[in-house]
Amino acid sequence: MKIKHIILAIFTLSLTFSHAQETDTIADQTVNVIKPYTPTISDAFKIKDHPKLNDSNAVKKKEIKYNIFSIPVASTFTPAKGKAATVDRAKAIKLYDNYASVGFGSYTTILGEVYLNHELSRDENVGGYFSHHSSQGGIDDLVLDDNFSKTKLNAYYKKSDRDFTWQVDGGFNLQTYNWYGVSQDYYLENDLDDLDAGQTYNDFYVGGKIDFEDAIVKDASLRFRRFGDINDSGENRLVAKTSFDFPIQDEIINAELSVDYIGGTFDRNLANTAEINYGNVSLGFAPSYQMTQDDLTLDLGVKLVYLKDTEFSESKFFIYPNIEASYRLVDELLIAFGGLKGDLIQNSYYDFVNENPFVSPSLFITPTDQQYTTFVGVKGKLTNSIGYNLKANYASEKNKALYKSNPASNDPLREYQYGNSFSVAYDDVTTFSVAGELNVDFNRNFTLGLKGEFFAYNTDNQSEAWNLPDLKASLFLDYQISEQWFAGSSLFFVGERKDQRLFVDELNALNNTVTTVSLDSYFDINAHVGYKINDQLSVFGKANNIASQNYERWLNFPVQGIQVLAGATYQFDF
Repeated sequence: MKIKHIILAIFTLSLTFSHAQETDTIADQTVNVIKPYTPTISDAFKIKDHPKLNDSNAVKKKEIKYNIFSIPVASTFTPAKGKAATVDRAKAIKLYDNYASVGFGSYTTILGEVYLNHELSRDENVGGYFSHHSSQGGIDDLVLDDNFSKTKLNAYYKKSDRDFTWQVDGGFNLQTYNWYGVSQDYYLENDLDDLDAGQTYNDFYVGGKIDFEDAIVKDASLRFRRFGDINDSGENRLVAKTSFDFPIQDEIINAELSVDYIGGTFDRNLANTAEINYGNVSLGFAPSYQMTQDDLTLDLGVKLVYLKDTEFSESKFFIYPNIEASYRLVDELLIAFGGLKGDLIQNSYYDFVNENPFVSPSLFITPTDQQYTTFVGVKGKLTNSIGYNLKANYASEKNKALYKSNPASNDPLREYQYGNSFSVAYDDVTTFSVAGELNVDFNRNFTLGLKGEFFAYNTDNQSEAWNLPDLKASLFLDYQISEQWFAGSSLFFVGERKDQRLFVDELNALNNTVTTVSLDSYFDINAHVGYKINDQLSVFGKANNIASQNYERWLNFPVQGIQVLAGATYQFDF
């Protein structure tokens, strides 16, 4: 059977081979490869083999069973209720809207003040202020009276609406002085026996102000003042101001618009030959733009002023810089600042009298052109309680007003022609100054302030910068000793000044003399102490010019020595 099967297989293969020989040749075929072959490597199959421990010494783990033996315990603990700790609250300080103060002292001095403020409704207030300071004098070695008095009265009404707040006020001031600074080198005591060298100033003013909320116009004010004396001098002044914002593209420009009118007359000049009239009106426009970027703040502005002299029919136009910048070098510790500014200063008889009450009623009054004032400095804090400010300044002014002693005459016609009054001399002056300031707040109960400034002047026509000091310094100190006791002190130092003593011989001009005089520097120490009896009543004591220096603030005008005053202050509501 096996042989049969082998013979059959050979026969079948022979037929197949012979048929293949007779088949046609295979034609060309096109094979399209759909995806190239991408071989990958699979993870090897790891056989998990758990070795078996076949150790006859192996110890079989023993099963452990846990049982809890619970015994009930009766609890007798009762927690106490918690109580919040209390903080001692300081007694609220009662603040009063009104006060009255009165004091009496040496040189027959009387000091009185009353301040009143009453709330008519939630948005209406009315109030007033009255003060009086007088002394009967008594300076040693004077021939003429040296008494003085200053009385002020003011009243106001204020109303607040939703979009704006407005206020009107008015008042009256009365001041009396004496031209007591007569040099006895030129006159005998008999020549001054019947001389009444008294001068009285009076002024009346009325004005108003309005402040707007969220409006283009921010505020506006108007004030009129009438000032005069008993020598038929009179001055009128009207000042109107407004400030507003206006947009330019995407920026906001701040601007101020002002109108300042002044006009006055003196009954006669120093030579008693004619009256003196003066007057002008100035229009000012001052736009400015503030730019803030990181630690830099820059104010860029300019001030334009048009001046019309109403007496001489002359007009002038002024352009002043108004630039200021500050940069925080080290947060609040060190801030650098600088600027360049200028302005037209409107001089007035009222301003001159408030600075030097012994001027003669025969002045020539004209504005001062402050061409520019440039300054640089640094300020900041040394610690949280100590602040400082250092500054250097250089200014150029045309027609700067300088007080200069009037000449004495051997034939005076008026009570202020004994070399005992002052005129105003104008000159082009440049001023360089360096100033430093230190403020210390050790705590709420103790504060101290110290300031000093050095000056150097250069004049064009005058030989000196008359009556301008070369150094000024001041110190202020306030101390709340306890809840009842409080005290404070102040010290002022003024350096040397220059003035000129003149004598005019009406009969022989060859006898005329001119002498430049240096006024000694001086310091004035003042102190006060007080005791609070209750919330409303307190008593105080003051001492002025403690060093008792009879220094001359102005040529031939010594001041009172040590002055002691005591009084009381009462606060109240009504």
